[in-house]
Amino acid sequence: MGNFFPEQRWTSEGEPELGVGIVTETSKGRVTIHFPVPDETRQYAMGNAPLRRVVFKPGDTIVDKSKQPLLVDRVEEKGELFLYIGKDRSLSEAELGDVSVTHGVDDRLFMGDVETPQLFALRRKTLEYDHHRRISPINGFVGGRIDLIPHQLYIAHEVSSRYAPRVLLSDQVGLGKTIEACLILHRLLLSGRISRVLILVPDSLVHQWFVELLRRFNLWFHIYDEERCASLDESAPEGNPFLDDQLIICSTSFVAGSKKRARQALTASWDMLVVDEAHHLEWSVDKVSHEYAIVELLSKVAKGLLLLTATPEQLGVESHFARLRLLDPERYADYNVFKNESQDNTAVANIVEKLSSGKDLVAAEFQLLEQIFGKERMDAFAKGSKAANNHLIEDLLDQHGPGRVVFRNTRSAMSGFPKRKVHLIPLQAAKEHDLWVKRLSQEYTLDMEPSDSASAKQKFWFNEDPRVSWLVKLMKQLKPSKAVLICRSKEKVLALEAALKKLSSVKVAVFHEDLTIVQRDRNAAWFAEPDGARLLICSEIGSEGRNFQFAHHLILFDLPVHPELLEQRIGRLDRIGQLEDIQIHVPYLEGSPQEVLVRWFHEGLNAFEENLEGGNQLMQLFYNRLKEVTVPVANEASANQLESLISDTAAYHQKLKKMLANGRDRLLEMNSFRPKVAEKLVEQIKAADLDMDLEKYMIQVFEQFGIDTEDLASRTYLLHPKQSNAVQFPSIPDQGISITFDRKRALSREDVSFISWDHPMATGAIDMVLSSGTGGASYGVLRGTGNSMILLEVLFVLETSGGKNINVDRFLPNTPLRIVVDHSGEEVTDEYPVELFDQQLRPGQVNDLLENEYLVDTILPHMIKCATELVEEHREKEVIKGLKKMSQTMNHEIGRLASLHEKNKNIRPEEIQIALNEQAMLSRLIKSSRVRMDALQLIKEGA
Repeated sequence: MGNFFPEQRWTSEGEPELGVGIVTETSKGRVTIHFPVPDETRQYAMGNAPLRRVVFKPGDTIVDKSKQPLLVDRVEEKGELFLYIGKDRSLSEAELGDVSVTHGVDDRLFMGDVETPQLFALRRKTLEYDHHRRISPINGFVGGRIDLIPHQLYIAHEVSSRYAPRVLLSDQVGLGKTIEACLILHRLLLSGRISRVLILVPDSLVHQWFVELLRRFNLWFHIYDEERCASLDESAPEGNPFLDDQLIICSTSFVAGSKKRARQALTASWDMLVVDEAHHLEWSVDKVSHEYAIVELLSKVAKGLLLLTATPEQLGVESHFARLRLLDPERYADYNVFKNESQDNTAVANIVEKLSSGKDLVAAEFQLLEQIFGKERMDAFAKGSKAANNHLIEDLLDQHGPGRVVFRNTRSAMSGFPKRKVHLIPLQAAKEHDLWVKRLSQEYTLDMEPSDSASAKQKFWFNEDPRVSWLVKLMKQLKPSKAVLICRSKEKVLALEAALKKLSSVKVAVFHEDLTIVQRDRNAAWFAEPDGARLLICSEIGSEGRNFQFAHHLILFDLPVHPELLEQRIGRLDRIGQLEDIQIHVPYLEGSPQEVLVRWFHEGLNAFEENLEGGNQLMQLFYNRLKEVTVPVANEASANQLESLISDTAAYHQKLKKMLANGRDRLLEMNSFRPKVAEKLVEQIKAADLDMDLEKYMIQVFEQFGIDTEDLASRTYLLHPKQSNAVQFPSIPDQGISITFDRKRALSREDVSFISWDHPMATGAIDMVLSSGTGGASYGVLRGTGNSMILLEVLFVLETSGGKNINVDRFLPNTPLRIVVDHSGEEVTDEYPVELFDQQLRPGQVNDLLENEYLVDTILPHMIKCATELVEEHREKEVIKGLKKMSQTMNHEIGRLASLHEKNKNIRPEEIQIALNEQAMLSRLIKSSRVRMDALQLIKEGA
């Protein structure tokens, strides 16, 4: 590769659109290069950087920094830099101005370094697929290993379409807030609009988020804790560990619990901050918790913000206001003003409900609409046009205060949820019942200990446990159905597995926190197989981030005390998309603490058969009383205490349900899901899933780069790198990997990678083909056309350069442009379509042609020059199209924001200015787009 030296010019073969870069620094085996056109800087390891030194040759025209041209006569080396010598003056490499280079493919052609037409076709196809991937409206949505749930896709689409989105996701439990957030992150990361993300979650959810992002979206986040940060401090004492990685997950308590770590997190810039369980951050007008204060500071330095929280009516008005303050502190500065606005929205919500259901408006409602929209529009509306009615609903939804920053869907508004049926099984020990009650009381005490405490890690022995005897019988009764069993700890999981090995022949898979992700994947896959395990035994922590909708029987071997933990357990099966009713089996020993919990959950809360909201409030109110009675019911006083507790709990639960129902913001719910938009997204993704182009393309690329493929099932393969492979293929380990292009199979087999255009293996394949030069110069022979001439097929790429946040790809992505010229330089592209070359071109020996000096020195350079001039016309057409599309989109958005700003204070003034600045920047970038020659194919037509 040669030595790197400041002021040298290099170009990236992996990112040719960056243009020519300048070496700015070399240090400790790394080189820093600044690319002036996009104003971006990259760091590379010197040993294997995908870089090529830029050298201009005699005949090239270059410019100095004042844009004065120089025709190069000869080139000399002066130390580490080139000196370009012209007729009247010379120019050092350090003095070069804004210059561009071709990919060097013409040099390859002249030297006879050519490949087959098949590889040229592969490169052409790669450029086209990369272009279509970038402009696709579902880019970032096809790659998730998820069911296509319309409301999730709608929210992700709506939020990811905004500049630096700052929103609150508050869907009810089971509707997939985490999936929505992951979809948003995936799309924004894939489009390059964000690159640095910090996710803050409760301690118990750190691994759940890590698993969800990795297994479903192929996003590798780094888990940060004190041990990791201390290690990074040791290796770089003056550094900031939060700058070491781009994608970071850590617990909220970790950042809030250390002034040093909080300061480091605050000084690292973030494109996006995500906060899960944000309703646990305590705030009131009089008092602010430390965790809330830290998150508030981080929310001010992060460009984008996603808050995941309980539903607004669960939070209460003050707590809901506290979340909105984080999203937009200027808009939500006064709590009393917010309370008054919230009351005003009720009237608008009632109007939208009437309009949606076709009911007539009363005079007062019509007058309110006249105040909002004016008499002229309402007169037009009164004439009865269905389109006018729909437009009115859309505008009301758009102008609804928090509707732009808050998304909230409810189970009642969604279809696809199963019913829950609970089976309570009171048990008596066959012998020594009182002794077993005592044992289970001790077990309950251990269950109450923190999971990482020494006492909680005590080993269990279940061989004679009445619950296990019942479990053996149940699995026989359920045969051949599968069941998921959840219990408190890893120690219980292992003890249950050991007992069942001795007492039953049922096939068992286990899930606990000490298993690696790969081991959990394998166990989950074995459980999913029709002939695989019938019982999956999970620990509380080990099952986080996994949902098993294909199973319909849930066994609760023990019970947590917290209602939200119980809901999380049931939620492993009770998800949108579950096809059958869920059978919940709850064994308990009569007289044990578990009987108390069973009765409290069932009689007091109906928590087994209904989705439970407000779990934290219930816990705060009743935990101390529950703790007092969760002991063997041995006397009349404790029995009376339990009956009183159940009665009080049931009464408060009914009151809470009524309060939550009355507090629902139906207008907000309507704004959170627009079915027509969602249905279109679902149909587009389904069409992409069925398209065979990706599968055919990847198999061709695998063959080219030495990857053996073995059919496993329909659209499913086992991949193995050949031993002779010198190049590491992206996302394929040395030991091989199983992949599928079938979404349904991927959902049932977590050990099989789901390949889409979003997957790193597919995007990596595109990068490999384009950066390796594969198919860059080719020679072929075309027979059977009746003509005899020399043709040149040239592939150009129209490129724009811009910062990551500008996302110019929306309007003018990297666009392949194809030109075919004959030996006289005339364009004949239409006469020689791609299909003709793909079907009839054959490899040939180029050396005979290259021995013709007139062809090499005169005809070929003339053909290349003509193609380069012809492509400029195509460039201008694409630029005009891009500018038109950009202007239409941005003018509509700016006009919409300006109109909304007059009526909706939730639209920040800076949003409008940001949009105007973005429009000006996009216009400049599109106009300054350049054409780069990417590949050449010389063709001899005729015998």
